[in-house]
Amino acid sequence: MARQVRAKSKLTTTVTDPVTEEELLGKDRISPTDVLRLAKATDNYLCRPDANVYNIDFTRFKLRDVDSNTVLFEVAKPDTSGDKDEADSDDADPNAGRFVRYQFTPQFLKLKTVGATVEFTIGEKSVQKFRMIERHYFRDRLLKSFDFEFGFVMPHSKNSMEHIYEFPTLAEDEIQEMIACPYETRSDSFYFVDDVLIMHNKADYAYNGGLSSA
Repeated sequence: MARQVRAKSKLTTTVTDPVTEEELLGKDRISPTDVLRLAKATDNYLCRPDANVYNIDFTRFKLRDVDSNTVLFEVAKPDTSGDKDEADSDDADPNAGRFVRYQFTPQFLKLKTVGATVEFTIGEKSVQKFRMIERHYFRDRLLKSFDFEFGFVMPHSKNSMEHIYEFPTLAEDEIQEMIACPYETRSDSFYFVDDVLIMHNKADYAYNGGLSSA
């Protein structure tokens, strides 16, 4: 069954009691409170890929403009079930799939509400208090922070959920600066089970799609 989750968004550009990435990397466990204190995007991943002991695997992702219901971006993970040798290769990048680069048109920055549908599967362990915190930065300035509660997820299940992002209004000079500086807008997506970080994905963004490079 698909569930729709509405984001709780922070629209502040300040961070209370900031903490550094280096401080968090020195901890045995990282909590939601910890990542909410980050004042800028991370350079490194704050957990190892094998921290995902629940075998949570994201298989499909779609972005849509809620107001017009226009699909903005859609991608599905290819089926690699028959590529065992490739999956077991010692040369495989352990961070493969943890980073995504997006290019949108300038119009994206003027959207008010965007829906992000994710499909994911779970391994043999049930998941309690599944939570995602996603933080967006431009040039190390916090733009927005979203907090999603997935709740309980059954083992051996395939799930589809839509997050609703309600974007803050950006000033025109800020929009122009973000368009002029591709991939300097970055995000960290942190996933927690029982308030312990188990997954960390990263992305960067350009908003100059369709513009002449001249």
